Amino acid sequence: MKENREFAILVVDDTETNVDILMDTLGDDYDIRVAMDGESALENVAEDKPDLILLDIMMPGMDGYEVCRRLKDDPATHDIPVIFLTAMTDEQNEAKGLAMGAVDYVTKPFSSELVKARVSNQLELKKHQDHLQELVDLRTKELALTQEVTIYSLASLAETRDPETGGHILRTQRYVKTLAHQLKNTPEFEKTLNNEVIDLLYNSAPLHDIGKVGVADSILLKPGKLTDEEFAEMKNHTIYGRNALKVAEEKLGDNSFMQYARQIAYTHHEKWDGSGYPNSLKGEGIPVSGRLMAIADVYDALISKRVYKPPFSHAKAISIITKESGTHFDPLMVEHLLIIKDQFLQIAFTLADSEEEKAALTAEGNA
Repeated sequence: MKENREFAILVVDDTETNVDILMDTLGDDYDIRVAMDGESALENVAEDKPDLILLDIMMPGMDGYEVCRRLKDDPATHDIPVIFLTAMTDEQNEAKGLAMGAVDYVTKPFSSELVKARVSNQLELKKHQDHLQELVDLRTKELALTQEVTIYSLASLAETRDPETGGHILRTQRYVKTLAHQLKNTPEFEKTLNNEVIDLLYNSAPLHDIGKVGVADSILLKPGKLTDEEFAEMKNHTIYGRNALKVAEEKLGDNSFMQYARQIAYTHHEKWDGSGYPNSLKGEGIPVSGRLMAIADVYDALISKRVYKPPFSHAKAISIITKESGTHFDPLMVEHLLIIKDQFLQIAFTLADSEEEKAALTAEGNA
């Protein structure tokens, strides 16, 4: 562990004389740790990362090049600056070390003033880099929080227009995330789904029905069946949502999370066979985000109580979705839904709006 000194340096050299010189040169200013071979050096770094490594090249067993390669290949130690210690003056060896990620060379026999200067320069540079990274991390957290607050504020606005939704927003975003994680390692989805995209889908999913704010209360809150004209207007909520989110996306740029929010809002009522709305998209012409939300949205509607229906059991909801595989839903997504259906049940049960819905989820004879 570091002592009271600001920086810790790991000296790696198999010659005691060299170690003693470096200890005398740097010991008054830095917390010095020592390793006499490559294996010990890697073990030392794994236990407590130093701020800088002075690494001898020519050592028995694992040489300095191999130690440096392993450090640079590991994300946990990649950013630790390495200064090579060498008696070699061959430019090819120097180029090899720098190409592997070393920041500098110190040649033997050591010049105390040169060692101090180069170590000081690299540690000051690292100090500034660490500070910049802290600022970047802080800014990233601020942006993520802003994004989250924006999403939930808009989603809550939509929810006030449709009081029956309850935990619908929380449940559907978790269904989307769960199913996306199941799909990400399949050949069909590995290029479109990764952890970063899944996080964006999760964060954007609550906005899927934001367009309902543009639908009249007389239609949105009607307890009975909608007329053809009323249903036509209800379907426009996908367009209203797309238009609103497109404006935000243009302000934030094409790479913003609003791109996924717009896709989800616009396409989550499209169907695999092309019979959905608003554009009768078909098959893989429907964005992956829309296909995921279609399953999440329908499953949650089925297991939730509505003025026009009681809550269905989990088994019945899964059965209905399975029967509509290849017509309403992407058949591969349904196939993988069946693998993780118990996770959907757990989400639904944990975030259920009422005891009635909890009881219905696992009710027998309701499938």
